[in-house]
Amino acid sequence: MPFLKSFAPGRKGFDFDINQISYLPERAKAVTFSSSYYDVKQAIAVRNGTAIAQVKSVAGLKPFTLGAQLGTTSYQFIKSHIKPAGIKVYNTNALAVEALKSGRIDGLVLDLPTALYVTAAQVPNSKVLGQFAATTGEHFGLVLQKGNPFVGCVNKAIAAIRANGTLSRLEKTWITNTGVPVLK
Repeated sequence: MPFLKSFAPGRKGFDFDINQISYLPERAKAVTFSSSYYDVKQAIAVRNGTAIAQVKSVAGLKPFTLGAQLGTTSYQFIKSHIKPAGIKVYNTNALAVEALKSGRIDGLVLDLPTALYVTAAQVPNSKVLGQFAATTGEHFGLVLQKGNPFVGCVNKAIAAIRANGTLSRLEKTWITNTGVPVLK
């Protein structure tokens, strides 16, 4: 299922979608979101051996051209927090990844889990340059059809695994212990 269709208005062909979808008030007008299962940090993927691969700060990113998928919080983050010389927007994440691979953009801004995947599996000779210290309050939630009462059960399950430490352990094991530096 294409990313943008999961939170578009209308009937859904799924019970819920757990696909790293960030809660936004505009999206919540069309679908029901569960409570947060992950508080998001934005990150930037770059190709090794390029000028941008040596950058150590947000200010150092300004002369470069950065890309993101249209309609994502990553695109909004580039515009509001980084403000680089150039921004390129792509209709799909696959097109944005291809732009990074081919050098049409210097860096690709994504949420940290996606950046880790992109650099490990999609773009050879690349790395996550860093994650951003700026907090946006962004979080992932499961997406359900608007008004779906199943959200109560989902929220109880999320609360239980948050309370027993499971969410924290998963994040520490798979996301925060990756050695990705924080760009300030």
